[in-house]
Amino acid sequence: MSEQTTDPTRVPGAPHPRDTVQLIGQGTAEAAFLDAFTTGRLHHAWLITGPRGIGKATLAWRIARFLLATPDPDPDDMFGVPLPTTLDVDPDHPVAHRIAAGAEPGLKSVHRTENEKTKRLRDQITIDDIRAMAGFFQLSATDGGRRVVIIDAADEMNANAANALLKMLEEPPDRTTLLLICHQPSRLLPTIRSRCRTLRLSTLSADDTARAMAQAGVEPSAQSAALAELSAGSVGDALRLSLLDGLKIYSEIVALLGSMPNLDRPRALALAEAAGQRGAEARLDLLYTLIDIALTRLARTGATGHPPQVEAAANEAAIFSRLARTQGQARAWADTAQTALARARHGRAVNLDPAALVLDTLFKLQDTAATR
Repeated sequence: MSEQTTDPTRVPGAPHPRDTVQLIGQGTAEAAFLDAFTTGRLHHAWLITGPRGIGKATLAWRIARFLLATPDPDPDDMFGVPLPTTLDVDPDHPVAHRIAAGAEPGLKSVHRTENEKTKRLRDQITIDDIRAMAGFFQLSATDGGRRVVIIDAADEMNANAANALLKMLEEPPDRTTLLLICHQPSRLLPTIRSRCRTLRLSTLSADDTARAMAQAGVEPSAQSAALAELSAGSVGDALRLSLLDGLKIYSEIVALLGSMPNLDRPRALALAEAAGQRGAEARLDLLYTLIDIALTRLARTGATGHPPQVEAAANEAAIFSRLARTQGQARAWADTAQTALARARHGRAVNLDPAALVLDTLFKLQDTAATR
């Protein structure tokens, strides 16, 4: 299996977080960690939280590189090496080279792994993945005796794995820092959350999203504003949209909504067949994500009386204003989003034909448009 398949922490087509040198738009979180380090208040466990795709993993790898490459501060040394003012590490530093090569003995990355029997990626981090950390802790320490563990993502641990991690947090190994990346902190045990210091990352602005996209190899274009709008400040989502022609798919969804209540059936069939092709699971996932986004924006238009200020598709504002003129229509679209998408999730869970499911969803939307 390829690295992109076996390593769920990497967005397909984008650089791995360990190779992303600059963290954009998260200066507050970086400063908070650096202050704890330079003042001798470095906690043994950090919970790095926030929506997906805003730089949590990049920050974790930056912290790991920094901790393994930087001597502990000595507050009594008034004439020694100045305290660090950034988490940046020289790319030529031996630690940076070893981390880039995946050969740093002081660092361990924990994530979902492949099932040896099925050869498929597990959907949870298991207790064996956490227990493997014990062997890592028993190894002789290097570079001043510090070790760093990155768990990506902690909210993907099953119950047994979470309990095993809790025991480690209750009796943390000396000179070890655990970095828990977490998309949904509510899914973690409260006792795990209480033993960590939290770094909350914020969504990115449109300008920061464009800069982060450029760093990942996607040059700014006339579509940058639309990508930022649909990704809601998540560069990971923006990359996914860019790599899978998400703006084109979204434009098709909006155009189909614009044809309602007289649904453009040939166009609907073409969209369904494209999403239902063998091997197109990622596009199908994205299609349903974008339908959800479109219906949310549509319902918000009716609820507020204001269409989206930034259009992510041609004539989006006019189409949404026509379909959702009142708060009652807004509620109808919101209810349709909930029921139609739940129906689609169930259909996918029982392996119904993907193209038929897409058409079924579009017909539900047509029904709502016809009864408004």
